[in-house]
Amino acid sequence: MFCLCICLIFCGCSKTAIIKNKKKEMKNLTSMSIEEVKKYAEENKLDLKIEEEYSNEKKDKILKQSIEKGTTLNENEELVITISKGRLSDEDYKKYNVNELGNVPIMMYHGIHNKKNSETKYTGGNVDKDGYQRTAEAFREDLEFYYKSGYRMIRLDDYIDGKIDVELGYSPIILTFDDGLENNIKVLGEKDGELEIDPNSAVGILEEFKNKYKDYNVTATFFINGGIFNQKEYNEKIVKWLVSHGYDVGNHAYSHPDFTKISYDKSVEEVGKVYKILEDLIPGKYVNIIAMPFGSPYSKKHSNFNALLKGTYDGLTYETKSTLRVGWESNDSPFSKDFDPYFLKRIRAYDNNGKEFDIEQNFKILENKRYISDGNINNVVISKEKEDKIHTDTLQIITY
Repeated sequence: MFCLCICLIFCGCSKTAIIKNKKKEMKNLTSMSIEEVKKYAEENKLDLKIEEEYSNEKKDKILKQSIEKGTTLNENEELVITISKGRLSDEDYKKYNVNELGNVPIMMYHGIHNKKNSETKYTGGNVDKDGYQRTAEAFREDLEFYYKSGYRMIRLDDYIDGKIDVELGYSPIILTFDDGLENNIKVLGEKDGELEIDPNSAVGILEEFKNKYKDYNVTATFFINGGIFNQKEYNEKIVKWLVSHGYDVGNHAYSHPDFTKISYDKSVEEVGKVYKILEDLIPGKYVNIIAMPFGSPYSKKHSNFNALLKGTYDGLTYETKSTLRVGWESNDSPFSKDFDPYFLKRIRAYDNNGKEFDIEQNFKILENKRYISDGNINNVVISKEKEDKIHTDTLQIITY
């Protein structure tokens, strides 16, 4: 009897300890009021932050929570909730000149060189005659210009899919880099298992801007050849670092061929080899997009163009969702009937005194035809006279 009592007492104490130490799990907050959420955060000792965004939901409706339902809660953990500011009025749309059928600039860069503009013999920040290579000073100036002109970076993949997540009154911009050059993301070494990146390489400068402007969604897509980033010791780590830090990697063909000068089978090999590299390094994490070397083939009617879109190489079957031309000007809104994801135009990021479709000329043209967001990723908003030019199967169309 004595032993049994001790056992019961011991077991009872253990059970109490287990119940006392059991951690709470996050609830779904979207059906609560703001006051209820504040009380919940206080009871669970969470650091509550409230953000707002325009939406089709009624004002103060909770839209999102940063901690997913079922997640174990920790004291002093940050909880961010997003609440609805409600829908904008027609007057608001007019005030901000919302135009989600406007054009979107896809900027085409190649090399970024650690030079000042004064150290080159060419116009502005051009390192070479045609402006495919740019100085670090000019690239920093470009980023400042885009930011102060009301442009906000988005992923190329999101643009193609019609996911334009840009705040009210601002415009999307996309950055791309061809050739996988060393100066795109030059690795100086490793420290404590982390890559040390040259601060004057393209990614070093982009990361600098990420820290400088917390509301700048810094991202870019890098298109590689067979040499990847031409740093044999670090190539694999670089590719994985990029996708884990908000960047994308795509296909620029294995040996940078002119697709108008090779056979169909060779075209499949050139495309397939790079997809194979990406599948081996970052399976399922790369973008199925090709930046066409030299912009070739220059027409979708060319016999080799289909080799870029579909094929099988070394047991890997690929399907490309978009190709990029060398181009010269901005591209259509993804909600326009004229939008062609298989043949996108880009702006060459170079200086030419405001001529020959350089940055200055293109952004002057864009002043009156740029895409301007309503801040709501679920809507497409345009003025009434443009209604017949819109195409979307999934989003709500709003005219004013």
